[in-house]
Formats: sequence, structure tokens, C-alpha cells
Amino acid sequence: MNRDDPLVLGIETSCDETGIGIVRGRHLLSNTIASSMDEHARYGGVVPEIAARAHLEALQPAIERALAEASAAEGRPVTLADLDAVAVTSGPGLAGALMVGIGAAKALAVGLGKPLYAVNHLVGHIAADLLTGDAVEYPTVALLVSGGHTSLLLVRDLTTDVEMLGETVDDAAGEAFDKVARILGLPYPGGPEIDRAAADGDPDAIRFPRGMSRASDMADHRYDFSFSGLKTAVARWTEQREAAGEPVPTADVAASFREAVVDVLVTKALDACARHDVPRLLLGGGVIANRRLREVALARAAEAGVTVRIPPLSLCTDNGAMIAGLAAELISAGRPPSSLAFGADSTLPVTEIQVAEEVPA
Repeated sequence: MNRDDPLVLGIETSCDETGIGIVRGRHLLSNTIASSMDEHARYGGVVPEIAARAHLEALQPAIERALAEASAAEGRPVTLADLDAVAVTSGPGLAGALMVGIGAAKALAVGLGKPLYAVNHLVGHIAADLLTGDAVEYPTVALLVSGGHTSLLLVRDLTTDVEMLGETVDDAAGEAFDKVARILGLPYPGGPEIDRAAADGDPDAIRFPRGMSRASDMADHRYDFSFSGLKTAVARWTEQREAAGEPVPTADVAASFREAVVDVLVTKALDACARHDVPRLLLGGGVIANRRLREVALARAAEAGVTVRIPPLSLCTDNGAMIAGLAAELISAGRPPSSLAFGADSTLPVTEIQVAEEVPA
């Protein structure tokens, strides 16, 4: 196997996006994504069974498209036979959706006689930054914010040492955006809609609560997040306005809600940087597309002397390229492939970077 610049195909099916990525080492050749978001929109959120069926339908065309993109990037044909390895998300995520990708990856690996790397979805988000062409310095604090996850990590080494500092205890930030959008009568997905509505609003109009930020929370939940109470506060505030026969100022509510989420995320991330003496912060996950979050993170980090890294937004959402990139790093580090004795793990801990690693004979 080519350990210096391995050619790896990555499969990501942890939620509603079928991601196929191909990398050569840290060089991105293809980042193909087939989303089933439109199919979930009528339900106001992701329906696991629909997501799994959509993955089944999208996988083969997505793989073919990824190979065509990789061929164009390399200037010569790239085929499945050329691969050095196959990689797949083993967890965390929706169990049914994960199983579709895992089944496809195992079939490819066995059929092609290629090694298989089963990797962690959250650590994959960190690996996405490697595909920008710049070297990543360690240690770094990583804030991952998406529809399914809100996690604060301390990354001492991408392939061997990732520590969970804190995570959401209820709703993920992206989930809270979707639910508040529904309260305000905005379409799904809620993140972009809240962002658009907030553009004309006053972020200081309403002082919504900052969950897990009181002094009493600091001992046991310093780096944990909670957005359920914030969502409820928005619902109660709008209900009171409607009950009083007053119009709901959608823009102000959206801006004030967004400000509360951003304030908590950035405050806790920079606190982690300070307490662990790490002047680097990596942002990842689909919610990083939120304009206000990026603005506040960059401004407050600059004041604190912290360097912020944000991968291209196409690599922040769930994608197969980040999975392939993480596997390429594992290969370069000399890690053996995974055995076939692994399955979908919807609660896979972030400390388990690679799953079911083979024991050398």
C-alpha cells in the first residue's frame, strides 16, 4: 500500500447526505454529495427510514460521479481497482443510515481485495481541515456544530489522541435552529432561514437564556451545551405575544435567538482554549455556515489571541472526503486496517478514532 499518498475512497452516510469522497493523501480529488434534504422537508426534520432508503438509491451514482471527478482532477482515469483503501463512517449517527454505508464499504473492500478503515464521524470533521493544503498544528480545540452534534474537543493528535471536553445534553445547535424556525413559521432546514430572517433583526432586542452558562453549571458542565431551554424560551415568548394580540417581530426573535446560540458556543470554545493553553480553534460542522457564528468567533478569538481555522463550507457539512482524509492519515501513520467485525454504532465515542482495528498476526 502507498503510505505516503494513499488513494482512498470514503463513504459517509451518518444522516441525510450520501457523501462519497476520494483523496490522494491530503489532496482532495472528489467531494460528491447527494442530499435527501428535500424529502425530509415536508416532515420538518430528518426521518431515519427515508434517509436510509435515499442512501441506497444514491450510493452507486455518487460513487460513479466521484470516480469521474477524481479522474478529471488527476488528468487520467481513476478506477476502483486503483484504490489503496476504502473508508467508511462507523458512527456516531443514525443507525439505519450508517448500516447502508457500512454494507457498501464492506462489499467494496471484499470485492476489490482492499483494506477497509472504519472511522469516527466527529473526528472526520477535524480531518476535513487537512484537505485545505495547510498543516494542522496540535494541540487544537475543535468546536463541531451540526444538526446532530454540538461537541467541544481537545485534539492532541488526530490519529491517536482526541478528548471530548463537552457536548450537548439535549438538542444539538442545528436541531434548535430547526425547531425555532418551525415556531416562527419558517421552512426547513431552519439554519439558513433563521440566518436570513435575523439579517434585519436586532440581536439585543430580547435577552434569551444562555444554557449551561451559570456559575452553578461550571463545576460539572463547563464545556457542555443545552439548547432545549432556549428553544422553550423562544416558544413561550412568541406565545405570549400572540396571546396579547401583538405581532411577533420575526426578525428580532431570530436575531436574538441566534445571538444566544452563538454567544454560548464561542464563549465555551474560547474558555477551553484559555484553560488548556491552546491558542488554536478549529470550527467544523454544517452550522458553521451561519454567518454570525463565523463573525463572532473570528472577532472574539482575535481579541483573545486565538487563531481560528474554518475549512471551506463544502467540507464543513457531512461529506465522504473528510472520512477518506482521516483514513489517509491513519494509513500514513502506519495504522493497520479495520477488521470486518464492526457494525453501526450510533453513539460511538470520539475517543474511538478507528473502529475494530485488525490485530497484526
